[in-house]
Amino acid sequence: MQKMPFFVPVCVSSKAEPTGHDIEDLDQALHFLREWPADRRGPVYQAAYNACCAAHDGYLTVEEARKSLSGFARITGILQKDQPAPAIIGGTDPKAPHLPG
Repeated sequence: MQKMPFFVPVCVSSKAEPTGHDIEDLDQALHFLREWPADRRGPVYQAAYNACCAAHDGYLTVEEARKSLSGFARITGILQKDQPAPAIIGGTDPKAPHLPG
């Protein structure tokens, strides 16, 4: 299966890795979420898991899944660092460069 990388990894901490480790793609995100303790799975977990599954099946973008995973990590207090994904050229960001058309 083709890798589905995130534009920017999501760095999370754990007891085993208090300095954090990067989740770099959708497969790693799904693995991480499947390993999350069942007794700590609430609605925010479910939203992140559903977003990753939907992106895997092509219903959401990989970046939407990354944002959901990042939100889950932030809310649960395991997010080490997060950066917004780089602006896409020609997007709605007024500071982003535009391609001649």
